[in-house]
Amino acid sequence: MNKNKLFFVGMMLIFAVVFTACESEGDPKPSSAVQATKAPVASAPVKAEGFKEAPMLTKLVGAGTLKPVIERMPVKEDIMVEKVTEEIGKYGGDWKMPWSGPNDRWAVGQPTEEALFRFNKDGSAVEPNVAKGFDVNKDSTEFTIYLRKGMKWSDGMPFTADDVLFYWEHMLTKETFGKKIYDAYYSVDPVTGEKALAKVTKIDDYSFKVVHKFPSVMFLERVAIDNKWFFAPAHFQKTILPEFVGQDKALEIAKKWGFEDVKSFLVATGYYYWVNPQIPTLRAWVAKNDPNSDQFIMERNPYYWKVDSEGNQLPYMDRIVATKVQDPAQRVLGSLAGDYNLLTFDFKDFTVLKENEKKAGFRVMPWTSPTWSSAGIQLNQTTPDPNLRKLFQDIKFREALSVAVDRKEISEIVTNGLGAPVQASVPEGLVGFQKGWSDQWSKFDVNRANQLLDELGLTKRDKNNFRLNADGSDLTITVIEGSTNSATFLELVKKYYQTVGIKMDVKVVDAGTQQELKYSNKIPATTENISLVNVAFRPDTLVPLRVLTPWFGHYGLFTSSNGKEGVKPEGDVALILDYWNKVKSSTSKEEINKWGNEIIKLHQKNQWVIGYAGPTPTLVVASNKMGNVPKDLVFSDEFRSLGHGHPSQFYIKP
Repeated sequence: MNKNKLFFVGMMLIFAVVFTACESEGDPKPSSAVQATKAPVASAPVKAEGFKEAPMLTKLVGAGTLKPVIERMPVKEDIMVEKVTEEIGKYGGDWKMPWSGPNDRWAVGQPTEEALFRFNKDGSAVEPNVAKGFDVNKDSTEFTIYLRKGMKWSDGMPFTADDVLFYWEHMLTKETFGKKIYDAYYSVDPVTGEKALAKVTKIDDYSFKVVHKFPSVMFLERVAIDNKWFFAPAHFQKTILPEFVGQDKALEIAKKWGFEDVKSFLVATGYYYWVNPQIPTLRAWVAKNDPNSDQFIMERNPYYWKVDSEGNQLPYMDRIVATKVQDPAQRVLGSLAGDYNLLTFDFKDFTVLKENEKKAGFRVMPWTSPTWSSAGIQLNQTTPDPNLRKLFQDIKFREALSVAVDRKEISEIVTNGLGAPVQASVPEGLVGFQKGWSDQWSKFDVNRANQLLDELGLTKRDKNNFRLNADGSDLTITVIEGSTNSATFLELVKKYYQTVGIKMDVKVVDAGTQQELKYSNKIPATTENISLVNVAFRPDTLVPLRVLTPWFGHYGLFTSSNGKEGVKPEGDVALILDYWNKVKSSTSKEEINKWGNEIIKLHQKNQWVIGYAGPTPTLVVASNKMGNVPKDLVFSDEFRSLGHGHPSQFYIKP
């Protein structure tokens, strides 16, 4: 065991649950976090009178339809104490939010997610959550993970290491829910580059071991991002998986659920499970009705395994009520009318929200966003059109499109001046920041743009003065969007591109179609942004490991299919993958940072993603009656957006 590791210790003082950390080589207690991050600490000991529960649950206990709270939770020393942001909350009330229907499942999915390990406040490392702790050997090849004894699924069934092993053996490694085995579970030989899949074994009912062939220093951080729920309710999945019920029976069940085929059914129940009321979860709130309804409702989980420092079982709020909206404008109008009490907006709505803060009775809190820009363009490096692909892959073309646009106008009109007129780049303060990058190709220079385009051989023009390809064929950049949110920005960009003779069309499709086009490599260009805290934590948008973001298109498919499909990466894109393997095979944080930085430098050199305005904050809008909502966190996908504020401790003030 490494020295200077912090360890998780749980102990009960009367009815208190107190977490602490200690340093001791060889201590048998599970470690509390990666790289010396302290375990969660309760703000005060739990009061002696014991655990309390919401009135709606007390009624069920009194009626004999629900067991007493102490019997529904883990053993006392393993109950997790969630630190409150401001004060001990009150029970009751609804979290009211808008959503666009079942395809908007992440709107309720991210805030309610309960990961095995979650990121700490500043995102520097992970801390126990569903897991109560871990041990790791000196070489970072063996991780022993400890679960909470007596923890239960939302239907009251025990949650044990069997649920972890079932997920690993029958779902993840068999890819039943449509996802490849996550990169987190592979280790890499630092000498040969050989990739090896980890082995997962059960120790006892409340502990399991993950063994890597080679060092995997960032394993827990990667699991906290790649595969947050490293478990599934085995007792439920056994009733629907074809492996257990047969293909014919699985199809019959799928059709009863409203699915035409088993494949889509297993994706919905194995991955997007939280919107299905039939499926047990570990979340603070569980689905109660059909997500296709006008209002989708999630209700408190009677078996939730966290309390506040006074022994109140969380969550404080009874329900999440997500009301279907058709027009994005309804989000703003509904907030002004008091229909919603906690939701998020981007910078475009800052002015109207800020002007109505007092009148509407809410507060606007800017959470830091780790995005590279707030207004930009991605060019698909593997787009099927040979002429466009040649241009998109030429650094001169990307520079021409960059300097052809007046960033000052973009900043003022599109971001209300909140986003600086700079290039897409890692923001200062984040891992990978490169001094001077934000100024790269950022100066508005039409002459330079025209010169570069001429040098590329784009000298022929059509009757409307638009440039043609060198072979005389039409040259049009088609930007495909999943909404109209970027309409103003794209109109401005279109104007500037036309000034230098580049024709641009904009095509808006529904979100589902956009995803299909993305995966089939049919999006030549889009405004999708790059947003990540640390490439070592989440490389997916910068490293082509799978089909995910348009700039690398089907380079990602080549990697995920082991070369059977897609486009083989070459040049600097291939070098990115080499550097990523070095990150994976690193034996120290210093090595990881070194090679992660090299990946960032390749992005700086190539500027595959062109930004026209700097990052802007995400606006968290909370009713003045909504308490315990943090004011200053990082809003990112890695940290699960609002989930980073630990919503089970949010509450409605009387």
